[in-house]
Amino acid sequence: MKLSRKFVSDYIDLDENLTITEIADAMTGVGNEYDSAEKLINCTNLTVGKVLECVDHPDSDHLHVCKVDVGTEILNIVCGAPNCRKGLTVIVALPGAKLPGGEIKRDVIRGVESNGMLCSKAELGLDSKFLTEEDKAGIHELPNDIEVGSDPIKALGLDDEVIDFELTSNRGDLLSILGMAYELGAIYKKDVKEIETSFNENKEDVNDSFKVIVEDNELCNLFLSKKVKNVVIKESPEFIKNRLIASGIRPINNVVDISNYVMLETGQPLHYYDADRLGDTLIVRAAKEGEKLTTLDSIERELTADDIVIANKTDAVGLAGVMGGLSTEVEEDTKNIIIEAAIFNSVKIRKTSKKILRSEASNRFEKGLDPKRTYMAMMRSCHLLEKYADAEIVGGMVAYDKANKEDKTIDITAEKINKVLGIEIPEEEVVSILESLGFGVTAKNGLITVVVPTRRLDVNIVEDLIEEVGRIYGMDNIKGKLPLLNVVTGSYDHTKREIKNKMVALGLNETCSYTLIPKDEVHKFTTDNFEEIYLADPMSEDRNTLRYSLLYSLKEIYLYNKARNNTNISIFEVGKGFYKEDGIYKEDLKLAGLMTGDYYLDITNSKVDFYVVKGVVEELLEYLGFGGRYSFVTGEVPNELHPGQSARIILQGKEVGIIGKLHPNTLKDNVYVFEINLEKLLKNYPSRMTYKDIPKFPSISKDIAFILDKNVTAGDVMATIKKAGGKLLQSISVFDVYTGENVASDKKSIAFNLTFMDMNRTLTDEEVMTVFNGIAEKVCNTYKAEVRDK
Repeated sequence: MKLSRKFVSDYIDLDENLTITEIADAMTGVGNEYDSAEKLINCTNLTVGKVLECVDHPDSDHLHVCKVDVGTEILNIVCGAPNCRKGLTVIVALPGAKLPGGEIKRDVIRGVESNGMLCSKAELGLDSKFLTEEDKAGIHELPNDIEVGSDPIKALGLDDEVIDFELTSNRGDLLSILGMAYELGAIYKKDVKEIETSFNENKEDVNDSFKVIVEDNELCNLFLSKKVKNVVIKESPEFIKNRLIASGIRPINNVVDISNYVMLETGQPLHYYDADRLGDTLIVRAAKEGEKLTTLDSIERELTADDIVIANKTDAVGLAGVMGGLSTEVEEDTKNIIIEAAIFNSVKIRKTSKKILRSEASNRFEKGLDPKRTYMAMMRSCHLLEKYADAEIVGGMVAYDKANKEDKTIDITAEKINKVLGIEIPEEEVVSILESLGFGVTAKNGLITVVVPTRRLDVNIVEDLIEEVGRIYGMDNIKGKLPLLNVVTGSYDHTKREIKNKMVALGLNETCSYTLIPKDEVHKFTTDNFEEIYLADPMSEDRNTLRYSLLYSLKEIYLYNKARNNTNISIFEVGKGFYKEDGIYKEDLKLAGLMTGDYYLDITNSKVDFYVVKGVVEELLEYLGFGGRYSFVTGEVPNELHPGQSARIILQGKEVGIIGKLHPNTLKDNVYVFEINLEKLLKNYPSRMTYKDIPKFPSISKDIAFILDKNVTAGDVMATIKKAGGKLLQSISVFDVYTGENVASDKKSIAFNLTFMDMNRTLTDEEVMTVFNGIAEKVCNTYKAEVRDK
C-alpha cells in the first residue's frame, strides 16, 4: 500500500515539520513496516524557465540552441527535443541538479556551451505508465501562467511524499487512506475528518427500471447499485490525477479515475458499467463450468464453477472482485452509468485472482471489507461524479443487503491488559489509547466496555484489544525485566543431539533439506505401505508432498555437489518423515546418511563401500547401547537399492532401517545409503546402560577366510561362528570379500577377524586353537565350505 502524504493530509492534520521518514518510523513502531519513504519526484535544483529564443544548432540536424530565462539569469542550453520552441514554459535542471539519470553539469555540446537541461516528465523519474505520448516524445510543456523561477514540481502538484508499506494480511483496513488516517490519528492524537458524501438526486427511482438478483448469499452478502445519467467523460482534475500517481495508479479519465480514487479513499472497490449496454438487470451467480468471458484487458477467460460472475439476462459481464467485462466497459461515448459497490466471498475472490490476475481491487476483497464503507463509497462516488463529471444522480438505490453491520462490543479491564503485557498502564491512559483508535469506550467500576467499529475486522476478542493497547502504547516503552519463577530440572531428551554429534565424530557432515518433495518420489526408498500427505495448494509441483523417506533429499544434495565436481560426499540428516494412517496425520523421526568417494576419518581415508557404511551404522548402534541386539539381514529391500549389496537393519526381530548401495537404475555411481527410523529404534533404548570393566588380560586375534557358495551371506556365517565360538569369542568382523583368481566363478571368499578373550585370566594358544579349529570345522560342515589358504 502506497501512502501519499498529500492524500492522507486531506483527512488528518499532520505537523508540517514531521519528515516523511519520521512518519514512516512512527508507523513501524505500531507494527506497520515499510519498504521506502521518499519524495514522489526525487530531484534537486529544478526551476521553471521561459524559452526566449530557439534556433537550430549550427553543427546538428536535430539539436536546438535556446536562450532560457530562469528568473535570476538567462542561460544558454542545448536541447534535442522536437517540441522545443520559442515561448514555451519549461522545467529546467540547472547545473548541479541531481536527477534519477545522473547529475547535470555545464558542458560543451558540438562546440556550443550548454548550462543545464530542459526536462521531460520521464527524466524526473516518473514511471512510463504515467506519461502521455507527448511527454514520452519531448520536453514537458508547462502552462504559461506559471511564474518563471518558481518550483516546477510544486507547480505540477507532484511535490508529494510517498511511503510504501508492507502490511500484514489482517490489516485490510489499512488498504485505504481513511484507514491510514485513523492509524496516524492514534499515533499523533489527531482527529480524522469526515469524508464529503453529499449530492443531489433527481425525482426518478432507479428501482423502477433496474434490479439486482443475488442467487446465493454465500457468494455475495451485500450489493449496492445506483444509476447516474449524462456523465461527461473528460480529463480528471489535477489533484485526483496526482493522488492516483502517488498511489501507483495510472490516471485514465475522470470517471475511471473517480472509481479508483474512491477505492483508495475508502478501501471499497467500485465498478462502473455502461448502463445502455448492460440492460435492466444485474445477476450475481457462480460461473458455469467452461463459461467464457472477455475481460477489460481483451483476453477471453475460461471460467470454472468456483468463480463468481456478474451477469445480465444473457451473458456474464464481469468477473466479480477481479475485473470487469469488455462488453460493458465505460468508453468515451458513455453517457449513463450503473455503479456497483459490493462485498463478495473473499475466499473465492482469492482463488479466482490467483488464476486470473491480482489487482488492487481483488487485494481488498480478499482481506475483507467493511459494509458501512460500502455505503460510504457509493455516496462518495456519486458526490465526485456530480462534481467532476457533471453527472445527474438518479434517485434511490438498489440494495441487496444481508451483511452484518453491528459494531462489536468487548469488555476488558486495565488489570487484564497489564497482566498480559507485563506493564502498568493507568486505566485513564488505556481509555485514551482506545479512543484515539476511533473506538467507543466506556469505563465504569474498573470495567472498560469497548465498541469496535466494523472497519476493524481484525479486532474480535479481548486479546486483540490488548494488542492494540500494547502497540499504540509503544513497545519501546515496555521495559524488560527478569521473570520470577521456580526453576526445576528439565526433561529434555539429548539423544537426538548425541546422535548428531556421533555422526559428525564419524566424519559425516550434517545437512538440512526441504521436507517437501515431488509427489512421484514419495513412495521411493521404502517398502512400507502408507498414504502420502499432499499439499492442497503447493507453491510448486516440485515441492507438493511431504516426504516419507529422507533419502530422496540426500540424493538431490549429492547430485548438486557432483555437478560442482565434489564427489567425496559423506553426509547425514536427522529429520522427520510424514504420512497418514487411518486418516490421522503422523510423523517419524529418522536418521539418513549417504556416502560415496573417499571417506576421511581423522588422518586416514579409504574408498567408501558397503562395509565402510555398515561400520558407521554399527559404531552408532554400539554407541547407543544396542550392542549384540541388532543384525543386518538380506531380503526384500526398496527397488532403489541394489538387491545384492543391501540389507535390512533388524533390532530384536523388528526392522528399524535399511542400508545398501543405490541401484544402477537409480544412480549409476557407487553411492551407499542408510536410513534408520529413530522412533522405532529408540523405543528399545536401554533404560540403564551397563558398562564393562576395561579388560585386564590380553586378547588373541585370529584371521580366517572361507571359500563359500555365492548365495551364502556373511551374516549367516557370522551367526554360525558366534554359536561355535562360545564365551571365549568376543567379537567377529568381516574384513574382506573376494571373487576372482584362485576362486571358482560360483564361489566367493569371505575373510573374518576373530577376537578371543577371557575377562578373568590369560588364554593359552592351545585352548584358543581348539575353539578356532572347532569354528572352522563347523562352518565347513554347515556350508560345504573350505578354508582358504592363499
